[in-house]
Amino acid sequence: MKKIPVFLLLLITAGSITAQVNVNDALSRMDSAISSSQDEFTMRDSYFLGRTVAAHILSRYELYTERPELTNYLNLICRALAINSPAPNWYDGYTVAILDNPAFNAFSTPGGHIFITRGFIDVITSEDMLAAVIAHELAHIQLEHGTAGIMNTRIIQRLGQEQQRLSQELSGSARQQLFTEMVDEIVQSLFGGGYSQLQEFEADLMALNLLALAGYNPGGLIELLRMFERLRENQMGSLNATHPLPAQRIANLERQMNMYNSMPNNSSVRRERFNTIIERR
Repeated sequence: MKKIPVFLLLLITAGSITAQVNVNDALSRMDSAISSSQDEFTMRDSYFLGRTVAAHILSRYELYTERPELTNYLNLICRALAINSPAPNWYDGYTVAILDNPAFNAFSTPGGHIFITRGFIDVITSEDMLAAVIAHELAHIQLEHGTAGIMNTRIIQRLGQEQQRLSQELSGSARQQLFTEMVDEIVQSLFGGGYSQLQEFEADLMALNLLALAGYNPGGLIELLRMFERLRENQMGSLNATHPLPAQRIANLERQMNMYNSMPNNSSVRRERFNTIIERR
């Protein structure tokens, strides 16, 4: 839980004893608001939220069902990654589905659903790259990135309610203004800009570990990102504009790769299986 900065307590050094008690009470309620917002959202909530998100995705894209063996292949990769992960038992398990769309994209929901477009699969050249896509989405799920925005919105709403309540209790426009400025600073420190980019970096780093734990080559993620760069240059990609540039993500990952240098690169043992199932012969 992120605590309210200690400097807020300086606010209680001014004014009457009654005002000090009011401020202390309000700060306590604000701290409780942050804590309760985080505690109220259960894994069951995440699952049903994820089902709703999945339904919205499927209202925009149709599932690719012509080759069930391909979907099964992706789910076997996902199972290998999940069973070796810190959270192998999600609420209703993990499911991978293929969207019948030429765009280059992948999505995940808080409920454990992972969607990969046909366009994405068409340009991937190894099982390790496929595993990297799935590992990255698994990381988003296990790090609960999908619910972070909801949690932040709840906290901001409750902070605003407490700000309004305390403003009514305090006397003097100057003190009200001071409190407003401090609340604004809390919001900025908790939910500053670029949060989604930080989530991408965080998911990348966790994906490296998930790949290594399952016996895949962690370098498959860097290989995937280099392909992102080429697609971006050719304006073929459909990646979210808020994502960090592939070059930034590659540089961030390369700083961590020395941790995996001792792992043998066994990608070749999966090449025939990949070529057969993806029909690249």
